[in-house]
Amino acid sequence: MVTNPYQMYQQQSVMTASQEELLIMLYNGCIRFIKQGMQAIDDKDVPRAHTNIVKAQDIIVEFISTLDMRYDVAKSLMPLYDYIYRRLVEANISKDAVILNEALGFVTELRDTWVEAAKLVKTYKTVSR
Repeated sequence: MVTNPYQMYQQQSVMTASQEELLIMLYNGCIRFIKQGMQAIDDKDVPRAHTNIVKAQDIIVEFISTLDMRYDVAKSLMPLYDYIYRRLVEANISKDAVILNEALGFVTELRDTWVEAAKLVKTYKTVSR
């Protein structure tokens, strides 16, 4: 049982979020983990860098595993997610913040695109009622 009010709020936010909101939450988490990995590299904290980069990798793997390849957008996203994943692995092996920054740029751009798409979906749902 969760007794921490912040954890309860987070759990409730996830449980009540739309698919679009969950996707954006995952992107935000990936961005946060990449930034924490970069900070850990700057701090020369190898274990913390590894842990955070792996968390970002796990989110990208989740994105890959949930793509529905019947749709063209999924077919377009697959190579991009694959590239980001490979760059995260390379950054983790070499503890290279420059590579992480490149991945961060891609993930941030994708997140921003999904934020705009979510706004369109929300507008569409509101108009079609």
